[in-house]
Amino acid sequence: MVGLIYCFLVVVLAGAQAFQLDTRDLQLQQIMQMFSDEMKALKMEVEDMRKTMARADGGLAGNDVDDAPRNKRQISCEDGHVGLSEQTLASACTLGLQCSPGRDGRDGAPGRDGAAGRDGQPGPQGPIGPMGDIGPEGPPGEKGETGADGDGGGSVYIRWGRTTCPNDTDTSLIYDGIAGGTLYSHSGGGANYVCLPKDPEWGVFTDGNQGTAYMYGAEYELSLGNNPFQGASLHNHDVPCAVCHVASRGSKLMIPARLSCPSGWTREYKGYLMTDRYNNYRTEFVCMDGEPEARPGGQENKNGALFFPVEASCGSLPCPNYVQGRELTCVVCTK
Repeated sequence: MVGLIYCFLVVVLAGAQAFQLDTRDLQLQQIMQMFSDEMKALKMEVEDMRKTMARADGGLAGNDVDDAPRNKRQISCEDGHVGLSEQTLASACTLGLQCSPGRDGRDGAPGRDGAAGRDGQPGPQGPIGPMGDIGPEGPPGEKGETGADGDGGGSVYIRWGRTTCPNDTDTSLIYDGIAGGTLYSHSGGGANYVCLPKDPEWGVFTDGNQGTAYMYGAEYELSLGNNPFQGASLHNHDVPCAVCHVASRGSKLMIPARLSCPSGWTREYKGYLMTDRYNNYRTEFVCMDGEPEARPGGQENKNGALFFPVEASCGSLPCPNYVQGRELTCVVCTK
């Protein structure tokens, strides 16, 4: 019986809590204390309350819990069942009574999207894929600007008949020397003239002739015909030479029968074409400077390699513009 009374008090407290949702814990304790003080008085009324509970229990006995109105539910106490409202039921359950589970509520509305997370760390590099097909060739691009002229690597030439290089063509003297070649009457030996230095250096040698090849000095031969070098007495004199370097122009050219250079070329010097006599053995054609010098002390007639002026001979050589017997000029050009 006491349990039934206590259950009834709890139900009443739950109903009070349902209507006073904002009550603090202190107020609840005060109410509990008040009902505890009245416990003795309530015991006297147990019989009347039991009758009331019996009638309430009899009213609910014919109905299933699920058939009760939506705002009425039953809770189980130790000595019986009590019909409660939804609010009272929620409060009673909150206080720890044995309550039947309610039906599932309806799904709530979807929540908002959460904030974007931070980027993850980059993964390892994958393997290199296969090479694709070569695409079609594109159209040619526009032509670029012409670069500045280079120095061309420089060029070297021999100035025959002089000991110096021209000083108005940016040239420098490598050395000055003595013109030489094979004896005019020898069928063997070299066929070209060379510019020998005045201070030779020796290696392994044997003095005296051993019947091999020979190098002779060269002389002007100007007594048989017209001397093109007017005002100079050079017959039988030894011929000097100078080896010149042009740093800014990499190409050189000797042009026979001309005194001027093509456009874009620089004239190093001009003169007359010379070689050995026609009935001697062959040498080469060289351009002798038009203002030749003679090597000091070399005026004796010792022959050796010889320089004769070269005359034009009509026939297979067209005349005009060439003229029979006329001495041919020459020019040395660089670029």
